[in-house]
Amino acid sequence: MSTSSEQPEKPLHELLTTSLVDIYVGMENTDWTIHEKLLCYHSPFFRNIFYNKENRESKSKSYGLPDSDDLPFELFVGWLYSRALRYPEAEKDVGPLLDLYFLSEQFQITKLSDDVVETVRAFYHNNETYPGLRRVQYVYANTSEDNQMREMMVNSIARYLTLSDAIPAHWENALKKNGQLSVDIIRSIQQWHLEGRSVPDARDVSQDRGREKVGFSAVEEGMSMTDIKDEDVDLDHSKTNGSS
Repeated sequence: MSTSSEQPEKPLHELLTTSLVDIYVGMENTDWTIHEKLLCYHSPFFRNIFYNKENRESKSKSYGLPDSDDLPFELFVGWLYSRALRYPEAEKDVGPLLDLYFLSEQFQITKLSDDVVETVRAFYHNNETYPGLRRVQYVYANTSEDNQMREMMVNSIARYLTLSDAIPAHWENALKKNGQLSVDIIRSIQQWHLEGRSVPDARDVSQDRGREKVGFSAVEEGMSMTDIKDEDVDLDHSKTNGSS
């Protein structure tokens, strides 16, 4: 029943049958009534819940997601019926999209994951900005290695830091504390496959390494240690609030 590039996707009207399921979301148990066939067609996670033998015998038509929030689930339902995502109007709207991405991973819906990554990528590109430290840390705290949202985020930051004259103080503090992010940034730069002649060679005395301009350990000024502590979040910290 899962969609693939080899099979055309079923039209919506074929998935809107009379069978409905209730999904209870969050601590308030918000009730979302959804067409069962539509939900299970797109999500192997829910297909296993509602179509397995035990559940069919119990005839249960409900499932609870107490750890999920209403807004990202609302975005999920909107995508489920329209196959479209709401483009973020401001950076604050990226947070719910990240939570939607985590839901797509939980529900095992690859197409939705792809759509969210593309929407977030387009937002930063169109606005000529980069993901902030908190966004990157939040993604790292809720994903594992070899994850496309993590990859998009770290590739963006690799470009941002490489083209900067100096490392922003809050980024320097985070990179010193979180080795995996530092390693991933180096891996990202390696994937650029730069030609040797375009990279300064510190072994060549005839080349200017730029020390007189910014210094080897240059960090952006203007941010206090209090600001750095407020900005920094441990990458290993559990999920708290993606919309901050």
